[in-house]
Amino acid sequence: MKFPYRTFPAVQVLVTVASLIMGVSQSRAQSDYPNRPIRLITPAASGGTTDILARLFGAKLSEVFKQQVIVDNRASASGIVGAEIAARSAPDGYTLFLAYHQHTVNAALNSKLPYHPVNDFTPITQLTAAGLMLVINPSTPARNLKEFVEWTRTYKGALNFGSAGLGSGGHLSGELYNLMAGIKAQHIPYSGTGPSMIALLGGQYQYSFAGMAGAVIQMRSGKLRAIAVTNPSRVAALPEVPAMSEVLPGFDVVGWYGLVAPARLPQPLLTRLHTEIVKILNQPDVRDRILADGAEPVSKTPEEFRKYMLADLAKWAKLVKDSGAKFE
Repeated sequence: MKFPYRTFPAVQVLVTVASLIMGVSQSRAQSDYPNRPIRLITPAASGGTTDILARLFGAKLSEVFKQQVIVDNRASASGIVGAEIAARSAPDGYTLFLAYHQHTVNAALNSKLPYHPVNDFTPITQLTAAGLMLVINPSTPARNLKEFVEWTRTYKGALNFGSAGLGSGGHLSGELYNLMAGIKAQHIPYSGTGPSMIALLGGQYQYSFAGMAGAVIQMRSGKLRAIAVTNPSRVAALPEVPAMSEVLPGFDVVGWYGLVAPARLPQPLLTRLHTEIVKILNQPDVRDRILADGAEPVSKTPEEFRKYMLADLAKWAKLVKDSGAKFE
């Protein structure tokens, strides 16, 4: 008995075989992951908070994976250079990117970035969250948040706030305060947090939304007066300092850090990375280090982190549009 058969073009056979081989190869690569060093692109220079966090998690991942995690510092253009490199890398788990709030702020300020801050990446998990602190020179008459809001609304003369630079968290917080308090304070950008704080201590402007870690040091030394934090609620480590939302409901500015990979990272690799990173985040020494820096440990599922980043992008894009502020 003869069975009917069908001849396949040679090209089709080759394509089918190649696809099967590629599938087996990819599956084997994922099961062996990682079998070579991993690059962790960090959008900051060596020595700062971002770099320290990258090296902390890089060292922990090296211990878990038994492979070196190499921190690749790319400090140019507010992190845009590093993000573009990560977005264009292969989604094989060997390139990770330490994203932080400037990642979405950049996109809100520049619609022509060479990548989308969310869609061109695979979110893995958020790592930390930290608000800013509203601080004033002790010579300022306001003693608490309610008095501060009233003081800025009735201030006679040039009202100014300073920040670490254009587009920084302090700048955006100040513009949000302008909108929500109904005032028109002028922004004065400085070339970093240090120069900004020195100028505030010298009375060169009236207030600043500053990074928590540095602001707490100045507050405890009595050199600056803490008025509020920009977190949606009070911070456990500073229960005496109110949240901005207690007087201005809805005021919420929280900086964040998180790990992402290039888009289309295979699900098995995403699951593995998410699981191991969350385990590291829950280690007591890691949590203590994060808390000591004035931040809070946070872990989200990949989908939760994706939605969080999209919401953050939308928030800052709306602020840029509504405020009419100049960021260039």
